[in-house]
Amino acid sequence: MASHQLLVAPPKALLKPLSIPNRLLLGPGPSNLAPRVLAAGGLQMIGHMHKEMFQIMDEIKQGIQYVFQTENALTLAISGSGHCALEAALFNILEPGDSFLVGVNGVWGQRAADIGERIGAQVHPMIKDPGGHYTLQDVEEGLAQHKPVLLFLTQGESSSGVLQPLDGYGALCHRYKCLLLVDSVASLGGTPIYMDQQGIDVLYSGSQKVLNSPPGTSLISFSDKAKNKIYGRKTKPVSFYLDMKWLANIWGCDDQPRIYHHTTPVISLYSLRESLALIAEQGLENSWRQHREATAYLHERLRGLGLQLFVKDPAIRLPTVTTVTAPAGYNWRDIVNYVMDHFDIEITGGLGPSVGKVLRIGLLGCNATQENVDRVIHALQEALQHCPRNKL
Repeated sequence: MASHQLLVAPPKALLKPLSIPNRLLLGPGPSNLAPRVLAAGGLQMIGHMHKEMFQIMDEIKQGIQYVFQTENALTLAISGSGHCALEAALFNILEPGDSFLVGVNGVWGQRAADIGERIGAQVHPMIKDPGGHYTLQDVEEGLAQHKPVLLFLTQGESSSGVLQPLDGYGALCHRYKCLLLVDSVASLGGTPIYMDQQGIDVLYSGSQKVLNSPPGTSLISFSDKAKNKIYGRKTKPVSFYLDMKWLANIWGCDDQPRIYHHTTPVISLYSLRESLALIAEQGLENSWRQHREATAYLHERLRGLGLQLFVKDPAIRLPTVTTVTAPAGYNWRDIVNYVMDHFDIEITGGLGPSVGKVLRIGLLGCNATQENVDRVIHALQEALQHCPRNKL
């Protein structure tokens, strides 16, 4: 028998059925789930240490190797979102006192620098205004001055809509005995990336963008150079949960019997496996083409409304998340809210240093279609006609 009376009654809200609106998610993520991925989330649970689960994990590893274009053995999924993968990368590579060079041209560089400071690394930010990117000359000057063990760059800076070039940056880093870490959360599957051929040492991404999978899992891979840095550490990583030696074991990356580390998100891994299967069936080059063509059509339609693209150079426009200069005379929140309230379509404003400067429209995975472009353009057209002016 209970020894005390209950003080808190069952919440009335939880005694009602769950109700979820049907929305078209055209922000920078999460994206709508592909039907096959949605169905995978309804499959029955199995144990996280069952042999069938290990088989699913092995298939996920192969899928990550495909989308990253890498043969790295130390390739796995993290039980957490893209932020978790960033922490896994930095916690395992950096030690207190290490020199860390960070490309800060948007919110993700800001957060990488913040995490590096928390670890106790010597953080050296290379700051550019939103819309800027890094040239090889920029990077070489930073490498020569700060002699870092690690450089962070964001391939798809979703807060500003910039696509960072990557060819030559890995080789440049290696000449200065520096590892290259790349964030591809907003870009993977929507634009080319070749981890091994581009000399990227640590690459991570997320499940909820082009992969059309639920948020909460992320993808990561380490080169042999990066693995040697991890296994040669003088100190333990600050996180047990994200200790790559433990994760390498449970993901079957070290050829040792798998030992329990943490309970992996089994259902989410079903969904991730199916999302990787879908992109494998479509083919990476076809996925890249789909995003390139859908985004070109979006740009054409936006110009037809008299809107201006925030990133001026077409060569560095991110093909998954388009940034539009916030229309003069409008409150950007009114536009975002109108599109949501009247059309059940999500677009967003800026993030971090781009707040107030841009609207962001995402075409991610199965959402990257001309039909969806036409829907959001119609919604924006009405918003511009009906939202009040001069409420800045």
